[in-house]
Amino acid sequence: MNKLAIQSYCLRSTKENSEVAAKVNELGLDGIELCGVHVDFNDESKFDEVIGIYGDAGVQIVSIGVERFADDETRERKLCEFAKKAGAKQISADFAIDRVPDAYRTAERLAEEYDLKLAIHNHGGQHWMGCNDVLDNAFKNSNDRIGLCLDTAWAMHSHADPVKMCEQFADRLYGVHIKDFVFDRSGGHEDVVVGRGNLDLPGLVAAIRVLDWDCPMIIEYEGDIDNPMPALKECVAATRAVDQ
Repeated sequence: MNKLAIQSYCLRSTKENSEVAAKVNELGLDGIELCGVHVDFNDESKFDEVIGIYGDAGVQIVSIGVERFADDETRERKLCEFAKKAGAKQISADFAIDRVPDAYRTAERLAEEYDLKLAIHNHGGQHWMGCNDVLDNAFKNSNDRIGLCLDTAWAMHSHADPVKMCEQFADRLYGVHIKDFVFDRSGGHEDVVVGRGNLDLPGLVAAIRVLDWDCPMIIEYEGDIDNPMPALKECVAATRAVDQ
């Protein structure tokens, strides 16, 4: 079974990391992808404190992000420093369109130095990296330190099949945001418990299972901002039910 974790943005109404860690425990999970809501990646003086809180709670920081890479080595080195200290193997990433390809080169060099994977988050049909053709081009023009963090809901928003994307980008698939949308007639979207919308959850988990490396499965549910725990518990249960 691949590592099952949660994106901390799901718990964005909870600001204290000790409370976030307790909620991860309550969900029966021991992994988290930390976003900028819960840690200031520019403030290195806080790194050990934040990492210690999750470590003491038995919660592994499997990833951080989503963070933008824009050929800014000073800032991006801090991201890598945090990830390395935390024991994370990857950073969920975005690249600034006006800084490519230089942003790729800086990112590749830092990822190699810190032994990390940088996984592009495909953020939907309005995002420049939300299209499969652009992702394919990005991978052809970068080395294997740069890969994909497949967001399943945003893939569907881009009219792509996330299960087929697992197969298409299998050799560069470094993480998955398990997320589900329903759509209205105008194309508007709404978060739902995974497997209750348009996501083929059994097919997705089966596609991830055949990978021959550890690809963290990160649950992301952005609804019910003030009380997401009931839905998140259902997301965990639904994912575990098909990942046997």
